[in-house]
Amino acid sequence: MALDYSAGCVNFRDVGEFLQLIAGKSILPPGKLLRGGKIDYVDSLDDIGSPETIINLRNGPDQHNWPVKTLHFPTSNTLEKYNTSDGQVRRWLNAVVASFEADSLQYPVLIHCTSGKDRTGIVVAALLSILGVSEQSIVAEYLLSDGEVKEEWMVQALKGMGEPETYFNRVDLNQVRRNLVHPVE
Repeated sequence: MALDYSAGCVNFRDVGEFLQLIAGKSILPPGKLLRGGKIDYVDSLDDIGSPETIINLRNGPDQHNWPVKTLHFPTSNTLEKYNTSDGQVRRWLNAVVASFEADSLQYPVLIHCTSGKDRTGIVVAALLSILGVSEQSIVAEYLLSDGEVKEEWMVQALKGMGEPETYFNRVDLNQVRRNLVHPVE
């Protein structure tokens, strides 16, 4: 099925809400972490959960100049993002995750790429792994995305990351956890 990129933000969802449905318990507060595809055809921030920070994982810039904090973490389209044991992928992923250390990061945070499934899926999986979410729940959340997604791709990515404390050894994971699970004010 081809995704219609002109119909708003494909694969948009509140990760906390869906994770609660999948896991049957609250792990990540709703309204904290949003994910989706490119936002070029979004008319209003209200349509995408009213993010206060937008993290763009695409190579190109976003088309809007909304009055929110924006972070840009591009990486080569030729780089296989699911191969998280690759040094380039690890450096990119560590840089994105490190942005969640900052107390100044404004929530909700929208993480997006073109389709909202591959790059975004890897980053969301990393954050959920840091929070101690089970592999089964991480994979289930990833598989909610439309487009070509495969369980084995996410399992490979999680295996490549291994233990978060080792993989993200230069990131203050306790601070990332505190920032992610603290309720929205």
